[in-house]
Amino acid sequence: MDKAAANRYRGDFVAWTGVCGFIGEGSSGAPISPHSHYAIQLAIGAPAGLRVQFGRHGEWQSCAAALVPSRATHTIDVTGCAMSVVLFIEPETPTGKALSARLQGRLELLDADTVGVAAENLDRAWHVERSYDAVKAVCMQFLHQISQTAPREPSDPRVLAAIEYLRQRVDQPVSLPEVAKTVNLSPERFRHLFVEETGMPLRTYVLWRRLLHVWTLLTKGETLSSAAHAAGFADAAHLSRTARTMFGLPPSVLQMSGPLSARARELQHYFA
Repeated sequence: MDKAAANRYRGDFVAWTGVCGFIGEGSSGAPISPHSHYAIQLAIGAPAGLRVQFGRHGEWQSCAAALVPSRATHTIDVTGCAMSVVLFIEPETPTGKALSARLQGRLELLDADTVGVAAENLDRAWHVERSYDAVKAVCMQFLHQISQTAPREPSDPRVLAAIEYLRQRVDQPVSLPEVAKTVNLSPERFRHLFVEETGMPLRTYVLWRRLLHVWTLLTKGETLSSAAHAAGFADAAHLSRTARTMFGLPPSVLQMSGPLSARARELQHYFA
């Protein structure tokens, strides 16, 4: 096996409402091109080797982790990392708002003391436990730690009913008046209640749910085209444009071939 093949990126996708990202090892062999996107980004490199460039022509800076504000041009280099984690945080969530207030449009570098325990726990959850839930739990705990926000889940039965309605129609267009009507609320009252409970406007929430559905299908081995249609996108090109806007990456960039994806396929085969 040549060196490039041996170092090829092998990773997994993790997601929950308002946050998604990748955990993996290896790289494409070169830094990601300078780009910007809507999401706030947290990049972690373990045990060392992460480099970050802020701005199209900024100096490369080495760090254990970095927080990149929304819409800021940047690039990261994980070629020197044994493991890397890149999370994308929706700016309108409570966690995103707290991080935006903290960053004030500036790059923030995190040291090894801040990141060390989380990086070790992520490595164990990913490599040893091969547990999606364990990886997600460590990511959530670390994000709540650095943003100083508490975990938040919708509890109002009307919002929970609306979320279930949306879940069953992930591949269909929906409108705010339509969803509000299903829970017997006026559009304006539902708009405010939904933001209070989820931290996101309905339109943003629907987009996140569709993107998460796409990545879940890709992890299970679906093609990009079939996943796009199943999540309500017009075609793969429409999905790619949306993913680039949100995360700076098209969904075709990374092949989900890490231990979490492998275990998911094993379980799918076992219960088939």
